[in-house]
Amino acid sequence: MMMRAAVGLWVLAAVICVGSGDSVSLVNDANKKFSFRLYRKLAADADSQGKNIFFSPFSVSVALAALSVGAQGATHRQLFSGLGFSSSLLTQTDVDQAFQTFLHSATNPSQEDASDGTAVFVDKYFKPKPKFLQTLKLLYFADGFNVDFSKATESADYINKYVKKKTNRKIDKLVEDLDPNTVMYLISYIYYKGKWATRFDPELTKQDDFNVDKNTKVPAVMMNREDNFHIYRDRELKTTVLQLPFKSSYSMLLMLPDVMATLENAISPNHVTKWLKAMVTPRRYDVYIPKFSIKTSYNLNDVLSEMGMTDMFDDRANFRRISEVQGLVVSQVGHQATLVVDEAGATATAATGIGIIAESAPLAPVPVLKFNRPFMVIIAERNTEKILFLGKIIKPTI
Repeated sequence: MMMRAAVGLWVLAAVICVGSGDSVSLVNDANKKFSFRLYRKLAADADSQGKNIFFSPFSVSVALAALSVGAQGATHRQLFSGLGFSSSLLTQTDVDQAFQTFLHSATNPSQEDASDGTAVFVDKYFKPKPKFLQTLKLLYFADGFNVDFSKATESADYINKYVKKKTNRKIDKLVEDLDPNTVMYLISYIYYKGKWATRFDPELTKQDDFNVDKNTKVPAVMMNREDNFHIYRDRELKTTVLQLPFKSSYSMLLMLPDVMATLENAISPNHVTKWLKAMVTPRRYDVYIPKFSIKTSYNLNDVLSEMGMTDMFDDRANFRRISEVQGLVVSQVGHQATLVVDEAGATATAATGIGIIAESAPLAPVPVLKFNRPFMVIIAERNTEKILFLGKIIKPTI
């Protein structure tokens, strides 16, 4: 049985913010493409069939980008490729600085009720490389804490309280089962609460039916507003797109397809760009939107492996930039997300966790070898194997 020490990397995120500069633009474009590739993987997952899908692709991107800070060789190349980063155009420093821009921009004071940051919880006996920690502190905004992970329950509670506070109680139990051999947890959080530019009148909210499919209806609470909206009809995807702006620079896009598969199999960043550019002149519509609150949870191990990030999950993993400890591998990539939509606006949070374990061969029990019965002896020259002495000892004497 392998002895295991675990590292957890958790990231909460909700928003991608575009910065300036070629590398920032390249990373942002890659993040957007990654979003739809990851969506299609989640949508195709048998466990997701017939269930709500909601996640933060940026949260996953931040987590994996932070992980790539400590990766080398093929492991690093797979992380870059899986995230859509071109190693010929982007260095690790470019990526780190781009995420610094994104994370900083996400909590611009003009962006209403939002907060973000990261924290790293390090076991007192684990010594990550200073450069790794410095990069996380300077570019991923990591606070630092020393903990005793041998006390698994207490450590998990400590982490959960920190995250709960930073996310306004939306993520209250990020860590459930903490390996007592954990050596590090890296947490990044982002919380966003946006108010509609124009609120929905609660007096118009009514009970109605929601058609899950042709044969299934469920009750729903529908908000209603007759107003001028930015709406676009995408003929290619046979989808009607509604933009609901928040008071900040953010908006929610709601896409109503004639056939869901047509939309989700083809949607790309280019479509989003086209929609937003085309939404110039508002038109009057009577809009109905359900109020809802959802929480989702995913295990992304298989999904990310299918996207080419395979080595990090087995003994081929190379995380020597995190620590000289041998055998660091990713044990689990988990993701949680919440979304609440009501008459006032929307609140979204997400958490991505990358657990890293240090697999090392246990020290084998020292074999016991007693020369307490007759034995033979040879004295030979090692290089030429010329035997100088040969014998058998039946009864040793002094």
